Amino acid sequence: MEIRHTQRSDLPLLLEIFAHARRFMAENGNPNQWGDHTPTQQTLEEDIAAGHSYVCIQDGRIAATFFLSTAGEPTYRVIREGAWLDDAPYGVVHRIAAAEQGHGAAAYCLEWCLERCGNIRIDTHRDNKPMQRLLQRLGYTYCGRIDLENGRGERLAFQKRLKKA
Repeated sequence: MEIRHTQRSDLPLLLEIFAHARRFMAENGNPNQWGDHTPTQQTLEEDIAAGHSYVCIQDGRIAATFFLSTAGEPTYRVIREGAWLDDAPYGVVHRIAAAEQGHGAAAYCLEWCLERCGNIRIDTHRDNKPMQRLLQRLGYTYCGRIDLENGRGERLAFQKRLKKA
């Protein structure tokens, strides 16, 4: 597998991947996290333009996509019922989704992000049990709850950092 920046020409396939992800989430007890339209095409276009959108290539096809930024996450400034592992700079992963044939791709993407940043924070909906299981399997620590902007709900927050030598 390899990771590269998303190209504008990848957008139609990304929209298909997110449609599949929304169906998968709904079928697995999580119909509300992304609803019927999240992320929007506009959001994905903005991610691509900002250089924060990536794709994972497996067997010559896009197997997964995700957002990665090291600019911080405003909604992570306040965490309830817990605490972050540290206050060190971190990368934040959002909008991670695997294609139907992308088995193992999400785990690969998260490990790739950790190798580059050394400290990753991520959040997910309380009903997104598959993502919670993946994060637990990869050694992420549950840190508490964060609130989304504009009172749009809360998310479970996780963090993993590389061990210091």
